Amino acid sequence: MLYRILADLVVFLHLLFIIFVVAGGLLVLRRAWLALLHLPTVLWAAYIELTGNICPLTPLENHFRRMAGEDGYSGGFIEHYLIPIIYPAGLTYEIQIFLGLFVVVMNLLLYLFFLRRHFGHS
Repeated sequence: MLYRILADLVVFLHLLFIIFVVAGGLLVLRRAWLALLHLPTVLWAAYIELTGNICPLTPLENHFRRMAGEDGYSGGFIEHYLIPIIYPAGLTYEIQIFLGLFVVVMNLLLYLFFLRRHFGHS
């Protein structure tokens, strides 16, 4: 039971991380200091997506699932949990690149807006 709870906790933390990556730039607009946390998470997420690597949280979750007597899964968190909801056909390398670029571009736009708002425009 404990390992199942730990696996579910890792999934929850993974989801919070993704939400922070995608929407954290909006929080930076209200609290500038959050950029110190947000920028590294965006860079990490972009690296994972653009290189096709798997986030270390995925093997950790799979480890806990196996310890709980369940089967782990292949692929990453996004492929296992989010893609079936958003993209029924499954995760492809092209979709992964798109997701990585989406994160970078969206946050770049938010940070440009933030910089312009706080430092004015010439």
